[in-house]
This record gives sequence, structure tokens and C-alpha cells, in this order.
Amino acid sequence: MAWSPLLLTLLAHCTGSWAQSVLNQLPSVLGSLGQRITISCSGSTNDIGMLGVNWYQELPGKAPKLLVDGTGNRPSGVPDRFSGSKSGNSGTLTITGLQAEDEADCHCATDHGSGSSSRYSQRLR
Repeated sequence: MAWSPLLLTLLAHCTGSWAQSVLNQLPSVLGSLGQRITISCSGSTNDIGMLGVNWYQELPGKAPKLLVDGTGNRPSGVPDRFSGSKSGNSGTLTITGLQAEDEADCHCATDHGSGSSSRYSQRLR
């Protein structure tokens, strides 16, 4: 049985609690095990441009886990294959060496709003 690519597909878009802050993520990203993938999140000068972007991982039945904060720091216990960066009003989450255990929902957020979720789905052949 061979491993098939990990498919990262975004779920429904949701807006933040502040009407002026809407963060957007790209519709889909396709990655294979071991590959370097990036997920982008765009906002405005009022959110990402000023505050940076936090990246969270959500597993079923568990609270969201912070992967990378708005300054690009990883909390203790988060593997170094996860990294975050910001350029202007956009943030990027990079996973270097995609692993099967990375299967989860992922979303970007600032203090002013939350983006849509990105679904990591592992399929087997």
C-alpha cells in the first residue's frame, strides 16, 4: 500500500469578530510526504500588517494548538519543521518535511480576526 499525497483543502471562509478584519487563505495546497509546503494568509494593515499572524492547528476533539505566533516564534514542543513569516499584509506558514501526523485543520488568526481553515487530509491507496 503506497502513501498518496497529502491534500490541503480550505474549508468555508469565516470572518473575524471585527468587521474590518477579514483574513483570507488560498483555496487549496497539495503536498506529498516529506515535501516543503506553504500556506498563505492575507489581511490588511489593520491586522497582519500591524500585528502579524498566528497559525493554529486543530485536531478533532482538541483545543486549537498554536504552531507559530505573530513574531515567528514556536511554542515549546512544536517541531521545527513549522515556521512562520510575514511580508507586508500577508503571512505564510511553511512546513518543511510534511509528515502524516500533520493531518489537521490549520488556520491563521490575529487579535482582530480569524481566517478560514485549511484541511490536511491523508489518503491511502
